[in-house]
Amino acid sequence: MSYWNRETCQPTSQYEGEITREARILALCDPHDAYNKPLYDGPLPEGSKLLAVGSTLADFDNESIIDQDPNVIFVSHPNARGPLVELLNKFPSVEWVHTRSAGVDFIASDGLFSSPVQLTNAKGMFSSTLAEYCMMACAYFAKDLPRLMRQKNDVNWEQYPVLEIRGATLGVVGFGDIGRSSAKLAKAYGMKVLGLKRSIPESFSDPYCDEIYDMNGLVELVQKSDYILIATPLTEQTRGLISKKVLLHCKKTAVIINVGRGPIIDEEALIEALANGDIKGAGLDVMTVEPLPKDSQLWKLDNVLLSPHNMDMTLSFMQESTEFFINENLPRYVRGIELLNPVDKSAGY
Repeated sequence: MSYWNRETCQPTSQYEGEITREARILALCDPHDAYNKPLYDGPLPEGSKLLAVGSTLADFDNESIIDQDPNVIFVSHPNARGPLVELLNKFPSVEWVHTRSAGVDFIASDGLFSSPVQLTNAKGMFSSTLAEYCMMACAYFAKDLPRLMRQKNDVNWEQYPVLEIRGATLGVVGFGDIGRSSAKLAKAYGMKVLGLKRSIPESFSDPYCDEIYDMNGLVELVQKSDYILIATPLTEQTRGLISKKVLLHCKKTAVIINVGRGPIIDEEALIEALANGDIKGAGLDVMTVEPLPKDSQLWKLDNVLLSPHNMDMTLSFMQESTEFFINENLPRYVRGIELLNPVDKSAGY
């Protein structure tokens, strides 16, 4: 299986080989989504054509589309879970579903996972900027950035000791694409890296990971870590993974950094741990409920760095993801070449 990473992979300038099938595409998207303009306006690769764009089954339920037997669905609409299953039932000719995001939790359903369609995603498109956020969050707490800002505001020249990131331990819960990109930067800072994966290949070896654990090693990983990065996808197995029990095993000086999904952490238990000083702080780019409710205690806690789920939101990030679908996977599909970024539907990522 092959996976794309924008740091290490070069765009393919031209695919060669015989076109063996057409790609007849339904875009389950907002028609006004500017990031999808390369798909809407074209040109598309040889052998590919866009049949329709819409967000509900009704947008695609007409004879001109039905007669063309659509076989590809491109998904970017945030409320696509139900409509996607309806489309799969309506169009049994669909062979492949591609999502513009790396996470597939927003379309996850029994209907999708039990279907025979191949599912691919945008893994590798957002890793580098989330890795940068991880290191920024480490520095935020190590150098006590809030104090710096307060002292500047108060015109107060007062020296204070700071922590060194070099020599600290980063525990990565979910040592996949985002986790590994973060580990790469952490190593440049001189950190020790512990990784956790659902399954570990016998031949596992990685220059950016000093120790690797399976899921049974979660408690040991958090006990050893100064900074704990949550970078695992949201599945039924990872929902609530960072529980109150797990948080109680963290060092009192530990910082939790979440770039995965909010529900991976028991948010109430996290708030309690932060308020009681059981852990030092948290950097959160994702929350259980988004937008974060205005009455959430997370807004009021001084030891929390909050961002509105935008730490991968570069000016070009989503358009690049759409272009990956167009320029890399569509040419592969029409030639019968193995698609990049296959999702294991049984695992949910």
